[in-house]
Amino acid sequence: MHNLLKERLSGYAPRQLALDYPEAGILVPITDNHRHPEMVFTLRSSNLNTHRGQVSFPGGKRDVTDVSLAATALRETHEEIGLPPDQVQIVAPLSQVMSRYGILVTPYVGVIPGDHPLEANPEEIESIFRVPLEFFLEDRRERTDALDFLNHTFYVPCYRWERYQIWGLSAVVLVDFLNAVYDAGIDLLEPPSSNSLRTGV
Repeated sequence: MHNLLKERLSGYAPRQLALDYPEAGILVPITDNHRHPEMVFTLRSSNLNTHRGQVSFPGGKRDVTDVSLAATALRETHEEIGLPPDQVQIVAPLSQVMSRYGILVTPYVGVIPGDHPLEANPEEIESIFRVPLEFFLEDRRERTDALDFLNHTFYVPCYRWERYQIWGLSAVVLVDFLNAVYDAGIDLLEPPSSNSLRTGV
C-alpha cells in the first residue's frame, strides 16, 4: 500500500498557504490492506474547547519540541489513538488547509498496520472508526456545504458513515486525498447539481 500511494502522490504538488498562523499537523491514516484499504478517523470528545464532537483526523498543534509538522502529526496520533510513530509509514503531505479557529493545518498521508490495536485517549477522543475507501470513491454524499474562505466559496461534501458525519475541514482533506490518489474528480469550486446544498454552515 505504501508503494502504491507513494507512486500516485509522486507527481502531486500540495498547495501551500502563505499565511502566518499557528500550525498543526494531522495524519491521514490508511490501513495497509491492498484490496480493501480503510481510512481511520476519530470522533473528538464533547469536552474539548474546539471542534468538540466532530469527526477529525488524529493530530494537533505543533509543539516547540517538534522537529517538523510530520513529527507533530505522529506525536499527536500516538497521544490520541495509541499508535506509536514507528508503526506509521509517512508517504507525503497533502495541501494545507485553514481551520475556522485560525490554525494552518498540514495533513500527512501515512500507512498503518490494519491489525494494530488502537485505543482512544478519553480526554480527547470519544471513539475511533474506519471507513473503506471504496465508500468515498462512490461519492455518496449526504449533502454539500457551502463554505467561504479567502473570497472563495467551496462546495464541500458531507458523508455519513454509520452514526458519524464527515464534513468541514476533514472532508476537504479527504477530497484532496481522493483527487490526488484516485483522480476522483470531486470539484470543490462548483456547486452540486442536486438540491442538497446547505449554506452558512
